[in-house]
Amino acid sequence: MVTDTTSDDPVFDVGEFYQLLTTHLEASFGRRRPHWVRGEIAKVYEKGHVYVDLVDTGSTSSDTKRPVLNGHCWATPWAPLKRRLASDGVTLAAGMVVSFYGYVDVYAPQGKIGFSIMDIDVQGLLGDVARRRQELLERLGREGLLERNKGTILGPVPLRVGLVASPGTEGFNDFTGQLLNSPFSFDVILVKTLVQGEGAPAQIVHALETLDELDVDVICVVRGGGSKGDLACFDDERVARAIANASTPVFTGIGHTGDESVADLVAHTRSITPTKLGEDIVAIVAAWYQTNVRASSQHVLELTFDVLDEASEYLSERRRTMIFAVRDRLKAEARHLGGIRERLVMQSRHLLSTAAQLLASNHQLLAAYDPRRRLVQGWSIVTDANGDVVTTLGDVTVGDHLRVLVSDGSFTSDVTAIERAST
Repeated sequence: MVTDTTSDDPVFDVGEFYQLLTTHLEASFGRRRPHWVRGEIAKVYEKGHVYVDLVDTGSTSSDTKRPVLNGHCWATPWAPLKRRLASDGVTLAAGMVVSFYGYVDVYAPQGKIGFSIMDIDVQGLLGDVARRRQELLERLGREGLLERNKGTILGPVPLRVGLVASPGTEGFNDFTGQLLNSPFSFDVILVKTLVQGEGAPAQIVHALETLDELDVDVICVVRGGGSKGDLACFDDERVARAIANASTPVFTGIGHTGDESVADLVAHTRSITPTKLGEDIVAIVAAWYQTNVRASSQHVLELTFDVLDEASEYLSERRRTMIFAVRDRLKAEARHLGGIRERLVMQSRHLLSTAAQLLASNHQLLAAYDPRRRLVQGWSIVTDANGDVVTTLGDVTVGDHLRVLVSDGSFTSDVTAIERAST
């Protein structure tokens, strides 16, 4: 049934109705009348601007009737608020209880009532963060995780170092510089990670688990100084549990002297800075080296010097003895060589004389058989066109050209007839 209305009741268009609603809301909750609203963050999303869904504290997602306030903070006011939160180590996240200061914002195209955030109760947030941190520590303590990694055994010479860090950062350079400038040969296995921001905890956990499966002596988690917000990832429960459950000793060097994260509290050993962590690792190796190498080597060196002194005295005595013995032997050998030299000279002269006589005799013999003497006596040598000596009639034929060698030269001759000697 439709109730009758008087003709004087106004009829609004949708736009007019939203305009009227906006006017009434702004009069009590608008930009000039901001209010504080407290609730639990159900969802937060940032992309230039930040959007926050705020629900009643203690309510759950299964509660279908829980009220939800869609808050937003535009980029211009959000930038300084974000810097303030970061300086205090606070990052807005689901589950936080927070108080926002702002005003009602009606968005007619989607029929939504939102809340435009102007300010945040940072002190209240800090209290909530501290409470959450304390609850985490108590929970880890009840589970025995605060002491678990401290019970792992560190090897006496931790030269193989697993490193969880961001390469090129100040903390990374400070830590590795101590190892590189030491007299020891460290083998550093780096797993690169983010060391701040929302994605950092998952990457740090992955790096810890990766290095824990490798044969490293110690895992070092390194991060230089920064704001509390920059170091917030080291208060993350996932990181704390990964450190506590590692079977390899985990050493931390996070932030500056006054910083203390949950990661520091669950680690095997905590150093106040990355530089100090590097110094501590070097000191452990140096102490072992001093006890097991340097002291022993010093004792061996002293004994060696004693042996060398005795050997030097023995060698000096043997040297003197050998000098005299060699000197006498050299003189005897010199006399022996002198006698041999005289005998060699005499023998050489005899051999040379005998050889000269034999050479003269052979010269006379060869001269007697010299063909040139026969040519002078009227003999001649006949050769054919090939230079072969003609010895029989069978070596020539009629018409052959022959060369005849006599004592003072040669001439050519043609064969015109062949006459055989009568038998």
